[in-house]
Amino acid sequence: MSSDKKQGGFFGRLFGRAKDEVPAEAPAVPAPATPAQAESATPVSAPAAPKLSWWKRLSQGLGRTASQIGTGITAIFTTRKLDADTLQDLEDVLIQADLGIEVSGRIVEAIGKGRFDKEVAPEEIKAALAGEVEKVLTPVALPLTIDAEKKPFVLLMVGVNGSGKTTTIGKLAAKFRADGKSVTLAAGDTFRAAAIEQLKVWSERTGAGFVARAQGADAAGLAFDALTEARTNGTDVLLVDTAGRLQNKQGLMDELAKIVRVMKKVDDSAPHAVLLVLDATVGQNAISQVEAFRQIAGVTGLVMTKLDGTARGGILVALAEKFGLPVHFIGVGEGVEDLEPFAAADFARAIAGLEK
Repeated sequence: MSSDKKQGGFFGRLFGRAKDEVPAEAPAVPAPATPAQAESATPVSAPAAPKLSWWKRLSQGLGRTASQIGTGITAIFTTRKLDADTLQDLEDVLIQADLGIEVSGRIVEAIGKGRFDKEVAPEEIKAALAGEVEKVLTPVALPLTIDAEKKPFVLLMVGVNGSGKTTTIGKLAAKFRADGKSVTLAAGDTFRAAAIEQLKVWSERTGAGFVARAQGADAAGLAFDALTEARTNGTDVLLVDTAGRLQNKQGLMDELAKIVRVMKKVDDSAPHAVLLVLDATVGQNAISQVEAFRQIAGVTGLVMTKLDGTARGGILVALAEKFGLPVHFIGVGEGVEDLEPFAAADFARAIAGLEK
């Protein structure tokens, strides 16, 4: 029995007695409650917190990275002139934030031009940093375009287990549904029962179609069935989850190759995009993940998650510099609204700790 029914029954018995059940003596009238008692006895609903803008969520999410960089810049440039030593210290700060050696060196060189042997305020250094980071990121800040001529538009989602891949699929499904698109989710990570169940929950939450098989079933067969069904139904977008067991690289490679091969039997242009989901907290390890999945799956774009959980958010800059792959979305929280299209200027200013 639910708690509501239990409470209803209790209060019904308490206040709904027949007349002959009323006590002979009326209970004493309690003394008026003091203001303190009244306040403690009366539940007061806290006002709903105002929804933060994406910029606020982004700047807060990147707060740990921005704090590390900003603290370093302030410590370096508050009392010292810009010289070879301070530039070396600045480069160390950027490398520690995982911007990468090559990018950090180039940024420091650009910042030093015209400022050498001068006293430079920390805010000027932050602004210069944001400008240089934006230059690196602008070429890769590309939206994910869904070709309406392809029905369904097939998104093959790849990434190691724990990267937030399945959750990202759910968030993307919610966004596509909000845009009025029909969506089907295919539980292609048949290795993990939890991944199948998690995707089922997202399908119910978003109103998306759902195709799954028993744990351990053939993932390629599942993908074939899902694409066939989505095509028959005229679905706009098909999101296919996959396993992410990089420790068995050859097995994963074979499985993904088979998934692509059987989907092409239904639609020779599928998949239309291959998105790699990366966890920002792994730092430099993200580079080896991109290298592996590009080889295995032909990655066409990136999604970076968990930027709010790390002081190493600069890894996105290093990835942009090294691979030049489009960055379609970034995530700074658990909510659906915390995954948004990537904007280079906003990210650059947030990572440097500047206001928009």
